[in-house]
Amino acid sequence: MKVLVIGSGGREHAIAWKLDQSEEVDTIYCAPGNGGTQEQWINVPIEVDDIEKLADFAQEREVDLTVVGPELPLVLGVVDVFEARGLRIFGPNKSCARFEGSKAFTKDFLMKYRIPTAKYKTYTDVAVAIEEIEQYGFPVVVKADGLAAGKGVIIAEDKRTAVNALEDMMGKRTFGSAGETVVLEEFLTGVEASVLCFVDGKRIIPMESAQDYKRAFDHDLGSNTGGMGAYSPNRLFDKSTDETVSREILTPIMDGFQKEGLDYRGVLFIGLMIDQGRPKVLEFNVRFGDPETEVVLPRLKSDLLAIFEKTLEGSLMPKDLTWYDDPAVGVVLASGGYPEKYEKGKMITGVDQVQESLVFHCGTDRQEDGLRTAGGRVLVVSSLGKTIEEARKSCYEV
Repeated sequence: MKVLVIGSGGREHAIAWKLDQSEEVDTIYCAPGNGGTQEQWINVPIEVDDIEKLADFAQEREVDLTVVGPELPLVLGVVDVFEARGLRIFGPNKSCARFEGSKAFTKDFLMKYRIPTAKYKTYTDVAVAIEEIEQYGFPVVVKADGLAAGKGVIIAEDKRTAVNALEDMMGKRTFGSAGETVVLEEFLTGVEASVLCFVDGKRIIPMESAQDYKRAFDHDLGSNTGGMGAYSPNRLFDKSTDETVSREILTPIMDGFQKEGLDYRGVLFIGLMIDQGRPKVLEFNVRFGDPETEVVLPRLKSDLLAIFEKTLEGSLMPKDLTWYDDPAVGVVLASGGYPEKYEKGKMITGVDQVQESLVFHCGTDRQEDGLRTAGGRVLVVSSLGKTIEEARKSCYEV
């Protein structure tokens, strides 16, 4: 089989790496890919938002299956374009991708189907939002409604910070059209957890749990980023929590999809806040998480291609997902200054000497003189171990 993976980050590198283990896969294309995927497979110079050109390529090369990594092409409707041409593609359609394309859409769905989440309200007028800001208490969460590359969420500790965030998003449009509408939300306390699920139109089947860390610096300090590391399984997920998530969150989500006529096929990422064993939904993403993918897929025993196929066919069962018991830890190596200002083009050495861990490329570019940085998050080192501590130690040694 020929497979096309759309995207250029560590998530897409991990997906391609896992697909490459399938006996059915002969050729892997990555569009546009990165320095790591270029070394192992075939990079294609097509950007993720050029969905017609991606479909042209898949048609011309007779690609058997396309897998979408990032959210942007999904929100733009890449699945609908491919399916209109009779091309097989893994990911939710444009209608279902609204769960990531609009935070207000997601919050309305959660409230309608009584799925636990934070108190919120949606605003299109900055003056009204500022007037009502204090009713949420502080800290308060200020969210740009649309896509903002994982950076459109501000946790404001006081009124001045909250007002500045609203004025930046809605007035100065620091996130472009994503900030035309803003969601104000009460701040939830507890510990974050991530649940990635396969959804086949009929069933929602969770993968192994994970937890990611979004702050830029050690000890959970610094700015929010796209994610600086993760581990799996999440220590919070005991049997009781697992059952609560299934009963109060997963089952009503699937009921809601069916009642709304949403034929969701792909991955649903559910961000949770868990406080004293009680989970509430923070957000939905309509694709694999990053960097959660880089710790979840190394623990997957099953053939990922077979899972994708069964998800599209509507025949996926829990028994189709089998896992290694060993936990995994992933640590991101990022450019100095990320997520604000950082330089690109720095030389990277030593990656080819790593044997005991996996190194997934995020923002790299392979040039004539070697591997260079090409983004804020550059590499993810992922390790398995008998314990989380052992896996973590291995990561930092690498």
